[in-house]
Amino acid sequence: QRLMFPAINPLSPKNAPIDERTMLEQIKKVGIPTDKPVITQVSRLDPWKDPEGVIDIFKRVKEQADCRLVFCYNVASDDPEGLRIFNKVRHKAGRFLKSGNIIFVVGNRELLVNAIQKFSDVIIQKSTREGFCLAVTEALWKGTAVVASNVGGIPIQIEDGKNGFLLEPDDTQGFAEKIVHLLKNPDEARHLGQNGRETVRRKFLI
Repeated sequence: QRLMFPAINPLSPKNAPIDERTMLEQIKKVGIPTDKPVITQVSRLDPWKDPEGVIDIFKRVKEQADCRLVFCYNVASDDPEGLRIFNKVRHKAGRFLKSGNIIFVVGNRELLVNAIQKFSDVIIQKSTREGFCLAVTEALWKGTAVVASNVGGIPIQIEDGKNGFLLEPDDTQGFAEKIVHLLKNPDEARHLGQNGRETVRRKFLI
């Protein structure tokens, strides 16, 4: 028997190499400042991705490191709850939203998602339930450090401490500590990112 995993196309606009100029053009076009580190979650806004929990983590991180949180999101057209959840999450963002420390970006273009994943200092994936999670695969391929939940197909991709960090979905403090650690230790973050990219190269490319 041979188990065939999901995979990404490394030549698609979402995953192909882009230069720094293109990356910054895309970032600035959607209003993401470049003055401080960025943590990003790329996902639909639905309960299984726990966007409210991501804000709880960010609040703890913010106490120890000056950074910004980006939700690169989309809402499924067939999801009747999407708008309600979007408004709920924006309301919880509160003062962080007003100060520009939490930013919502519609991820409706593959090149934009590529640029955001590449530009981010840390990618977070705080899913409570998950399939394989190609968003994690894509982030690893960009060489960005990933901190993610130990659910679904994510632990097939991430080996804790080797090419990213895995935590239980309800471990808010643990998520915050790992993110702060990566922000304060960029060389380690870079090393994890390189290992993550190599993992995808070996296992998860079409």
